[in-house]
Amino acid sequence: MRAVCLQHVPFEGPGAFATALADRGVSLDRHLVPRDGLPGDAGDLLIVMGGPMSVNDSDTWIAEETAFIRSALLAGKPVIGVCLGSQFMAKALGATVKPGKALEIGKTRIDVTEEGKHDPVFGAFPEALSVFEWHGEVFDLPQDCVPLAGSDIAPLQAFRFRSRAYGLLFHLEIETEGIEALCRECPSDLERAHVTASKVSIGFLPHMWLSHQIADRLIGHLLQSNH
Repeated sequence: MRAVCLQHVPFEGPGAFATALADRGVSLDRHLVPRDGLPGDAGDLLIVMGGPMSVNDSDTWIAEETAFIRSALLAGKPVIGVCLGSQFMAKALGATVKPGKALEIGKTRIDVTEEGKHDPVFGAFPEALSVFEWHGEVFDLPQDCVPLAGSDIAPLQAFRFRSRAYGLLFHLEIETEGIEALCRECPSDLERAHVTASKVSIGFLPHMWLSHQIADRLIGHLLQSNH
């Protein structure tokens, strides 16, 4: 099996998702978009990562990637969208992506919805979770999607489209190196959120293991759904 990962900046990679795929013997093709262009297909599993741009930007490649993701979703491909990737998914499915009430950066509490409690992935974990966030935009629930989790600032933190596509505003995949890279590459976001790099890094470390457990379960579920 082969997974395809769309990255938008070098410092936001698949992290724990890559580990979960390697543990299962699944190859991973990475494409840095827009530099590398879009791949020829979405593979057996498509992962769309984050980035500092907005899906509402007018760049041609944004529209092209949105169409690529829409095609994968409507074809029933397993898809994971992370942060910007989830916003691409929401836009591809016709929902509005808009500025949130405030930046969410670092450790954030999310609460699993009633629907999420019955989800094959999130239903296996506590109803309140501490996840890692780094975003300023949020989205409405797309048509034919199930809300899975929310927070005070972003009432919709995660959704599922049909049974094989998950949009996540938060970063289940994040590793220590990824947090350090975000703090290094995006210092203006830290200033706007009035937080320090050390607080962001240290605050989430005790919760990283659980995020990686959820990431592993999500990968396992989506690969199993392909059989």
